[in-house]
Amino acid sequence: MVASAAILHVDLDAFFVAMELLRRPDLRGRPLIVGYPGPRGVVSTASYEARRFGVRSAMPVARARELCPGAVILPPDFSWYAPASRAFHAILRDYTPAVEAISVDEACLDVSGSERLFGSPHAIAEAIRARIRSEIGITASIGIAANRLVAKVASDAAKPDGLILVPPGSEAAFLAPRPVRDLPGVGGKTAEVLAGLGIATIGQLAAVPAAILERRFGRHGADLARRARGIAPAGIAPAPPGRRSVSREYTFDRDESSAGLLRATLLRQAEHIADDLARQQRAARTVVLKLRFPPFETITRSATPGRQVLFAGEIYRLAAALFADAWDANGRRPVRLIGLGVTGLIERSRQLAFGESAADGALHDALLQLRDRYGAGIIRRAAELPGAGPRQPR
Repeated sequence: MVASAAILHVDLDAFFVAMELLRRPDLRGRPLIVGYPGPRGVVSTASYEARRFGVRSAMPVARARELCPGAVILPPDFSWYAPASRAFHAILRDYTPAVEAISVDEACLDVSGSERLFGSPHAIAEAIRARIRSEIGITASIGIAANRLVAKVASDAAKPDGLILVPPGSEAAFLAPRPVRDLPGVGGKTAEVLAGLGIATIGQLAAVPAAILERRFGRHGADLARRARGIAPAGIAPAPPGRRSVSREYTFDRDESSAGLLRATLLRQAEHIADDLARQQRAARTVVLKLRFPPFETITRSATPGRQVLFAGEIYRLAAALFADAWDANGRRPVRLIGLGVTGLIERSRQLAFGESAADGALHDALLQLRDRYGAGIIRRAAELPGAGPRQPR
């Protein structure tokens, strides 16, 4: 454990909802759900107004609609969220290089080496929250503690738009009154078992001898005993520069058997992936296709062409060939989910081959500028128009 509380867990408050409210301020104060509608859609994020009705992330949208029939439901728009996510992580890196990105809206950072430049961890946290509010227009909650486990619980407890500092030595007391489900690593099944043992709070869990937990849960029991007392590694694992892959997935409302619809989905995914690569100034070595057949049989196929892959057209051509082979090999069965991704990301530096034109690059740059300025749906290929393909997957 570090000598001081210098680990910050920063979490943007209801990120997707907050971003939608920036462009739809008329919805402020109303129950709002971001998620794909349809029988298989799930909630990505719910506003705090919707959460009061029991709506939670990862809940089926159909169930969320039952709980909160007056909620406004909007599909996710990742092209709108992505620039804000990049700005968020850039703000954190201004204070320390020791930043571990957990997701698009969540990160841990160690500011123990930054105090001489920026002040105490509490001052740094307040500065980060102020910059997120002024530069992005949304709010963040931050937990400060001697390790990332307690900092995470503190940031959750601080929501929305709050800050909690847990002084070193007070970790167990801070955790004790909280529900056992608030402890990272305690899932639904573990919580059910603990409830059967009469354990409802983290403090009650901490009072159980480690040997008893080990007999009931194995090695996981020993870890539970430590975590309940607020004991966890303090280290941060900064991610290597750049992402290792870019991908998109789409789950159909009903199992899909139309080759045209499936290929149109792949094309749209290829467009998004190419845009992401261009924004990062990255290229890929490998294209990966994912198909899921009902109920949950999943296969993947990949192609590595031996050159940098940059543009939507070439990503799609490789994906379409993989799809044709894989779908034929599986009897052209209906598809529940289709995914497309690229891996082996490297710095963008491909030279034109003999006979190759620079037109693809110029066209893609122009389309990307339009999408970034006016939104992802401002310009589309004919194959993506209503009647020629599925509802626009993201």
